[in-house]
Formats: sequence, C-alpha cells, structure tokens
Amino acid sequence: MDTTPYETFAREKLGLTFHDINLLVTALTHRSYVNEHKQFEHNERLEFLGDAVLELVTSDFLYHKFDKPEGIMTSWRSALVRTESIGDAGHELGYEPLVRLSKGEKNGVQRAHDVIIADCFEAVIGAIYLDQGYETAKKFIEKHILVKMSTVLEDDSWRDPKSTLQELAQHRYAITPEYHTLKEFGPDHDKTFEVGAYLGKVIVGRGTGHSKQLAQTTAARAAVNFINHHPEKIPLTPADKDK
Repeated sequence: MDTTPYETFAREKLGLTFHDINLLVTALTHRSYVNEHKQFEHNERLEFLGDAVLELVTSDFLYHKFDKPEGIMTSWRSALVRTESIGDAGHELGYEPLVRLSKGEKNGVQRAHDVIIADCFEAVIGAIYLDQGYETAKKFIEKHILVKMSTVLEDDSWRDPKSTLQELAQHRYAITPEYHTLKEFGPDHDKTFEVGAYLGKVIVGRGTGHSKQLAQTTAARAAVNFINHHPEKIPLTPADKDK
C-alpha cells in the first residue's frame, strides 16, 4: 500500500519521521477494516501498549508536579486520559481521514467514531514508543495531553459534577438539585437525551447525552459553571446570606 499520506501526516502533524511507518499505519487500522482485509493487522495490541505508556507518563507527571493525596491525583489522571479528552486530542491532530475502517463502520454514528479516534490516539502512542522510544512518546503526551492540566484545574472537570453541584447548592441555597428530562430525540439505537438541572423551579444548567446519566452529568457541569460565574442571575436567596 502507499504509505505516503501516513509519512506526511507523521512529519507535518506529529513532527516525527518513523523508522517503520507501518507501525503508524497499524495504529490507525480498526478491527473492522481487518475483517474485510485479512492481510492487515488491527491496532488493539498497540492500543494496549499505548494506554500503559499514557498512564505511566501521566502518573509520573502528577507525582512530581503536585504534592497531593492519591485520591485527588487519581481523579486528575482520569480527567486527563478519559475517552473524551484523548478523543479530542486525536480530532485536533486530524486522525480521522487516515483511520482505516470497514464500509459499515464508516457509516456508523459519530459517538462510535469518537471512541475509535480515542483508541487510535492510544495506539499511536504505542507506535511512537516502539519506533522512537519512551522519551519521544513522553514528549508527545506532554504536548497533547498534559498541556490540558491547567484547564482541568480551572474548570474542576476532574470532580464529579453531580456531587459538586449538590455541595454547592446545599451550601449556598440550602436546596438539593433535581434533574428532569426535557426531551428525547433520535432513533432508538442512538437516542439522545436533554436534561435540565434545577434548583427548586429554576433551571440552572442543561446537558445532552446518549444516556440520561450522561446528560445529567453534563447538565450538572453546566450548572456549576453558571452558579460560579453568574450567581446574580439565580433568583434564590443564598443560605449564607441569611446567617
């Protein structure tokens, strides 16, 4: 096969020249493609390796950068390496046009594609590690994942949004938040839910997701952001003002 697009991608997007470009090709090859083209290898073994390297580099960074308890650092690590985060990094680098999928998988829902891109991101880490060594893989992770640490801290995305909203609402307004489904749309196999987070009768956040639980989490995150940045827009009397 012509590996020129992969060599160009590696050079221009990753800033690397692979000794064995087939490692990158394999990293971007989904299992479904191999079902139709038996002569190729899929990326799951590289994904397994890349996941381990990603976790090690991230853990080492947090250990040496912050003097915090294990529980907090575990939550920070989870926020940095969760599927959404690494999937976003893969999209930013432009993986999608080079990912080899079966014809059926190409027509799949976007949610499935996002997971595939995240898996490919880990597989590419595995490919870089094998081809270039640990230090190069570490620099790649630092540039595309660890750089997001300041954002994780600023927006509290490492905390469980529902727990954070409950603590915030009870402290400021002496009220427990509730969640109500506003609407559902899409086919049964790919349904999307829109949920509102309420303090009493006041809606303070909206969120969507492919499950009610995910939509609630998204709504809670939006509500925390709204309460912290626009408290004057919430027509409730904070409990601590009554003291």
